[in-house]
Amino acid sequence: MVVAMTVDALLGWPGALFARIGHPVTWLGRLISLFDRSWNRAADTPSIRRIAGLAAALLVIGLCVALGWMVQAVLPPGWTRVMVLGILAWPMVALRSLYDHVAAVAQPLQSGDIDVARLAVAQIVGRDPATLDEAGIARAAVESLAENASDGIVAPVLWGALFGLPGIVGYKAINTLDSMIGHRSERHLHFGWAAARIDDVANFVPARLTGFLFALVSVRLSEALSCMIRDANRHRSVNAGWPEAAMAGALGVRLSGPRSYHGSITDEPWLNEGARDPLAADLRQGLRLYIRAMALLGGSLVALALA
Repeated sequence: MVVAMTVDALLGWPGALFARIGHPVTWLGRLISLFDRSWNRAADTPSIRRIAGLAAALLVIGLCVALGWMVQAVLPPGWTRVMVLGILAWPMVALRSLYDHVAAVAQPLQSGDIDVARLAVAQIVGRDPATLDEAGIARAAVESLAENASDGIVAPVLWGALFGLPGIVGYKAINTLDSMIGHRSERHLHFGWAAARIDDVANFVPARLTGFLFALVSVRLSEALSCMIRDANRHRSVNAGWPEAAMAGALGVRLSGPRSYHGSITDEPWLNEGARDPLAADLRQGLRLYIRAMALLGGSLVALALA
C-alpha cells in the first residue's frame, strides 16, 4: 500500500495512459452499467429490483475479489511481490487526483476568478454551481476533499493493507457500485439499495479513521476532535460526517448546511454551527491538512511494516 500511495502521489494516473487503456474504475463502470441495463427493469416490483441489485452487487464484488486473489496467488514472495502488488494497487488510490481536482478550485478562487472556480467545483460536487459564492465554492470543495480522502484513499488503503490486492480491488468495486447505482433516484432507489448499504459498511471504519487523521495533524486538535464527536452524526450520511466534521473543526469553519441540487434546496444541518464560512485561504489550508494526514497514514503503514 505504501508503494501504491508513493507511485500515485508522484504520477497520478497519466492522461496518456488513460487515453490508451482507460482506468480500472471505467472498466468496472462498464460492467456495472451492463447489469443496470439488463437487470434493473422498471416493470419489476420493488422487491424484485432489490434482489436483482443485491445479486448484481455481489457478483461484481465477487468477480473483482476473485481476480485479485488469483493474481496475488501466483506472485513470488519477497520484494518482487511487494513491488508488483503496489503497482497493481496504484490505480485504486486517488491520492494525486483528489489533490489536483481540489487545487483546481483553490487557485482561481484565491485569485478572485469566481466563474472559473465554479466550473472547477462542478467537476467534483453535484450541487448547482451557479448558486455558489466564494464561501459556497470553498465549502463544497472542502467537503469533497474531506469525504473523498476517506472514500478515495484511506478506505482502499486500509482494505488493501488488511487483505492485499483482493481487499483493495473488492473495495473499489463496492465504492464504484455505490457511485453509479447507490443514489436515491427513481431508477436506482431499489436496485441500488444493496450497493449503498454495502458501501456504508465498507466505509464505516475508514471514515472514522480519516476524521482522526485530520484531527491528529491539525494545530486545532481539541477543536477538531470535539467537533467530530459532537456533529458527525448530524450529517445525512452515516460515514461522511466524520471526516467533514473533523475538517470543519480543524479549520474553524462551518460546513454542510443548506445547498441547491437541480433547482431544489436541501436543508442540511450545519457542522460546526456558529463558526465562520470558509474562504479561499481555508481551502488552501485544507489541502495542506490533507497532505499531512495522508503522510501520517503512509508513515504509520511503514512503521507497522517495520514492526
